Amino acid sequence: MKIPVKRLDHVQICIPFGAEDEARAFYTDLLGFMEIEKPDSLKANGGLWYQVGDIELHIGVEDRDGYNSKSHPAFEVENIDEVRRYLEENGVPTKDEKPIPGVKRFSFRDPFHNRIEFLSKS
Repeated sequence: MKIPVKRLDHVQICIPFGAEDEARAFYTDLLGFMEIEKPDSLKANGGLWYQVGDIELHIGVEDRDGYNSKSHPAFEVENIDEVRRYLEENGVPTKDEKPIPGVKRFSFRDPFHNRIEFLSKS
């Protein structure tokens, strides 16, 4: 059977317990992502949800001691050079990623060591 996937719905990354305000400062204030309300049945779990383009970014809470994974969401952006400059001017170190033909990309870590990739396709 071929599973009929329609689209990516959401990506989940994690932050430490109680770090929602710091996450909002980064994802809402710095990146400009739009926070959306979590369903009532999940609010007690903590964390945040965002609408990012046509997918959702779910930010859960967990023990993050010493965790620095390669897993990541990758968001296609416009004006990638301006975006990178904006992040660096706001103290967010960025990293060149290995080249992929037709794709300009870089990554960075959020304050909780989640890897985030921004890319632009030519």
